Amino acid sequence: MKILILSASTGEGHNSSGKAILNAMLQRGIDAEMKDVLEIANPRASKKVSKTYVKSTEGHNLFSKIYALAVWVSEHLNQGRRSPVYLFNKIYWRRLYRYLEQGGYDAVVSVHLFAAESLTAVKREGKLRIPTFFVMTDYTLHAFLNDTDLDYYIIPHEDLIPVYTRQGFKFDHIFPIGIPVDVDKFTTRQPKPEARKQVAEQLGFKLKANEGNWYLVMSGSMGFGNMSQLMREFISRIGKNDRVICVCGRNERNLHTVQRDFAKEGRVVPVGYTDKVSLLMDACDVVLSKPGGITTTETIIKNIPLVHTAPIPGIESENAEFCHERNMSFYAAKPVEQVEAAIRLATDTEAREAMLESQRRNSEPKTCQFIIDLVMHTLEDRAQKENE
Repeated sequence: MKILILSASTGEGHNSSGKAILNAMLQRGIDAEMKDVLEIANPRASKKVSKTYVKSTEGHNLFSKIYALAVWVSEHLNQGRRSPVYLFNKIYWRRLYRYLEQGGYDAVVSVHLFAAESLTAVKREGKLRIPTFFVMTDYTLHAFLNDTDLDYYIIPHEDLIPVYTRQGFKFDHIFPIGIPVDVDKFTTRQPKPEARKQVAEQLGFKLKANEGNWYLVMSGSMGFGNMSQLMREFISRIGKNDRVICVCGRNERNLHTVQRDFAKEGRVVPVGYTDKVSLLMDACDVVLSKPGGITTTETIIKNIPLVHTAPIPGIESENAEFCHERNMSFYAAKPVEQVEAAIRLATDTEAREAMLESQRRNSEPKTCQFIIDLVMHTLEDRAQKENE
């Protein structure tokens, strides 16, 4: 048995989810590998698309307009035809088909819309004979997912089932089993004192005799948002022993701005891109993050109070609203409201426990294992039918 996991490099979220599934499969002795679908299409395509994505998200209005325009074109001009996104990903279906054939794969798991679109094109050409699975990594329905025609759709929450069935997805092909995250990192927690000690050593600052509350502010791997404005709101409200760890991702401009603006402020700890997010979460009392589907799920699985900050307009706005409505997070547009909510969750035991209970009730830490079980069962069922 050989399984292919397909992703695309538009931010680290999809890749993180794909790697989580990959690692879980390898741990169960399954022959599996992961590939960027755009690298299959063109070795240079992945980097170009990634750079374009980063540029588009640097300006709130730019990405918002792009997303809104794409949705409008799909809904009003296509009317029964395929969206521009599907037409783009259909172009390289032959290369994807050859890759699948040469690799001898038994099933494909897609964690990105682009891969699902191209797989759909292969299927419509009558070339796809292996089962296909799509893993939704946001708490909504992508505007262009209607273009796809895969065998099974794995979605984050049972409350989203009506959203999918209303759009024509078959009920018995939908599995509300969560969003996959790295089991080793995000389903366990270190004791807070030990985690804080490690963070202080790695980031090069001394722990105070009486450490207060720690707030972890993350802007995603691409560093979206105005971090300095949020830091100023924090500094004006938190205590002298509190800390704000500000993770700016790969956005060097954001990092340099925070470093410059708060060079003499010991309560603010600027951090660039890091692979120590799990450790930082263990050390903190509250997480503030833009509402990407993966980071949101990692925080919820860790069971840490969460405040959603400025989203990339479109899907992330829907993530924030979905979680806020179920008290898995708090969502507000203004930095002052975000900071006030974070302080309340750090200091108000009742509010904190209410959110943590809601997170536990609405999350699933075993998603990776459930996905593997679904893939295995599907392959076994198909083999049995072929032998009858």
